[in-house]
Amino acid sequence: MIEINGLTKIYKLSAKKKKELKTNKNVKIAVNDLSLVAEDGQITVLLGPNGAGKTTTLRNVSTLLTPTKGYIKVNGHDTVKEAQKVRDSICFLTNEIKLDEHFTVDYLFTFFGRIKNLDDATIEKRKKELFETFDMSDFKDKRIEELSTGMKQKASIVVNLVNDPEVVIFDEPTSGLDIVTARSVLDYLKKLRNEGKTVIVSTHIMSEAEKLADKVAMIIGGRKVIEGTIPEILAKTQTADLEDAFFKLYMENNCSEKGDKDE
Repeated sequence: MIEINGLTKIYKLSAKKKKELKTNKNVKIAVNDLSLVAEDGQITVLLGPNGAGKTTTLRNVSTLLTPTKGYIKVNGHDTVKEAQKVRDSICFLTNEIKLDEHFTVDYLFTFFGRIKNLDDATIEKRKKELFETFDMSDFKDKRIEELSTGMKQKASIVVNLVNDPEVVIFDEPTSGLDIVTARSVLDYLKKLRNEGKTVIVSTHIMSEAEKLADKVAMIIGGRKVIEGTIPEILAKTQTADLEDAFFKLYMENNCSEKGDKDE
């Protein structure tokens, strides 16, 4: 289980960054007072546009960032005070974490398995299962630099899952994947959910959210604007589908933010 309580992440902006963002403000609030619970045996989807705060939220959950305010617990462990215990129970997949280009998939899988304190028999068992699931067996002896973008993404997935983690955190898991590979990733996430794992995923793709989500949390401008099952969200917004619900909330919140600035 993941418990996010009042998460706020604020960045100080350098002069260069302020110029890039075209702002005079000295800080950027990437996530603003966000609370959310991701349950065992469920897939929780963070849905929002690029720059909404989804990745920042997941990085805080994964101990890569420290909250400015609020706190997060993963399986009862505080992500700041008990960071190593959190890392031992999770996997975190993001496109910005790259595998070393000079090593083979097989070598990296074994390497990370040993980092996770797995014995060789367990590593080989996991390797067989995951390589077959993601059609990596024929590529296991290739160096990462020899793989296509999609195959690199699959290699990252299998390596991250080496320790059969209790909590699975995927940031835009199908980014850069072809339709067949993307389907295999989504199916595997459902399998993990059915095994009782806690799965939390970020995406900006509506169809992906509809296929995966037991619960959706929409994030716009760093704030959680609604949370619930898809039928609950459609009922609350009085819309026909998730895309309509999102755009209704997006327009409402953008107008609200502009109103606040005008005041």
